[in-house]
Amino acid sequence: MTTSVDDRSLVNWPSYTQARSELGANFVRILGYFREDGLKSVDAIEAAMRARSAAGLVVPAHTLKGESRQFGADPLADLAETIEVAARDCVERHDAPDFILEQVVQLRPLFEKTLTLLEREANPLVMRKPGGGFGRRVAV
Repeated sequence: MTTSVDDRSLVNWPSYTQARSELGANFVRILGYFREDGLKSVDAIEAAMRARSAAGLVVPAHTLKGESRQFGADPLADLAETIEVAARDCVERHDAPDFILEQVVQLRPLFEKTLTLLEREANPLVMRKPGGGFGRRVAV
């Protein structure tokens, strides 16, 4: 699978780099937790949507939002936040969340694309761009 320019915009790379630096050796393990927890959140959001439960959308959307921001997955975090805010409004109004179905449908594919990028970048065997670095001569 090739990564398009649009796909690369799914991650705020400076934020990702900062998280990777701050988490150090724990980064890959915590990214694994993001995979597990993110899938659980997406599953819970979809189940709540099928049940037309606004209250059931709030916590998993909030969780996904926060965890996504930690890794610089801003578009995913923004979508989760949209779902969370709309669900909270529905809870206050005692309304069904039917009008956010489109956003919920977009969530899983966006999560999967984003996770693929994050994991590919975290993989120590990933091919890096040539030019510079240990054992490489930089063309002048």
